[in-house]
Amino acid sequence: MKSISITTAILFSVCLSATAGFCGAKGETIDGKKEFEKHCAMCHPNGGNIVNAQKPLNMQSLKANGVKGVKGIIAKMRKPGPGMTAFDDKTIPNKEAKAIAEYILKTFK
Repeated sequence: MKSISITTAILFSVCLSATAGFCGAKGETIDGKKEFEKHCAMCHPNGGNIVNAQKPLNMQSLKANGVKGVKGIIAKMRKPGPGMTAFDDKTIPNKEAKAIAEYILKTFK
């Protein structure tokens, strides 16, 4: 019986360690500004848009282009329109994408 408990504890520990790489460590905070600067700022300096000046990242423009909230920004990152690079969840994991989207909404009003 004792060996089953030890085996279970070891397996549980291994599973937690394995998922930490996918989910992030508990309590880990991702800096949306840092991730935005890393992945987005080259084409969206100060919330603008060097490819299509008619589509900056401010709320009015986002709404006019059917992009609503965090989920809408992430969807646009995953399947953008012409001229924008698609960022799949391997390039920008969901947790980072969410942090970027929240930063955009908070910063470029």
